[in-house]
Amino acid sequence: MQLWSIEGNSQKLDGGAMFGNAPKALWTRWIEADDQNRIPLACRCLLVKDLDGLTVLFETGIGAFFESKLRERYGVVESEHVLLQSLQEAGVRHEDVDAVVLSHLHFDHAGGLLDRWQEGQPPRLLFPNATYLVGAEHWQRARHPHPRDRASFIPELPELLESSGRLELVDGEYSRRLGKAVRFHVSQGHTPGLMLAEVVADNGGLVFCADLIPGRHWVHVPITMGYDRYPECVIDEKRAFLEDMHARGVRLFFTHDHACAMASVTRDERGRYACEDACERLVGEVW
Repeated sequence: MQLWSIEGNSQKLDGGAMFGNAPKALWTRWIEADDQNRIPLACRCLLVKDLDGLTVLFETGIGAFFESKLRERYGVVESEHVLLQSLQEAGVRHEDVDAVVLSHLHFDHAGGLLDRWQEGQPPRLLFPNATYLVGAEHWQRARHPHPRDRASFIPELPELLESSGRLELVDGEYSRRLGKAVRFHVSQGHTPGLMLAEVVADNGGLVFCADLIPGRHWVHVPITMGYDRYPECVIDEKRAFLEDMHARGVRLFFTHDHACAMASVTRDERGRYACEDACERLVGEVW
């Protein structure tokens, strides 16, 4: 396999929202806020070439589907579709991707599925030759969102995915399309049915942490986001998840950490988790 960290459109969001009930005096030790209290966030994707012969993209970031007014509201920095440019740098067109794995369908993780916004044009799906993999439980949430997170979904997206004829709803540890090459874990605290994809490898592998652990600073178990539907559940899930990944030597891949794509998990004598061996980018790394 060859692994690439693929940058999508970046964001700036309120630091207080991203760090939940952690005080600003704490989180500003880790990351600096601008004059609007916003912090920089990546929308990073993972590209795996030759995963059992397939080219697989894990997530698509926020993309460029917002009109300018909404792009400004949600702090999207670039107007162009950065994901497509980043894929080209890795030698891949969106037409070459065999499978797109989506942890969930919030717009900052699935918006890159859509072509760039054009006035008067309806949303259009990219990746015309890919199977779209979505967790079965989360699919129901996306089809019937709660008022708590309705604004986090793209209303047109479920119908577009379904009508493509290439949607696979994953119910269990493994999918039909990817077989035993990717193992799925499910989390409930951020959104129902969040799907965490573990790329299985002899060296311990790599897991896409999605919004259970958006970046290195959220490896600290008590740190949650204001966007999480059930913070206490997130804390319990993170503890069990990190214990498992630490025990098996699985590395963590971060989607929202603006300066780190991958790191290993450590645990001190008091049982506190942290990261080491931080890697800013993956560029065709062979596993």
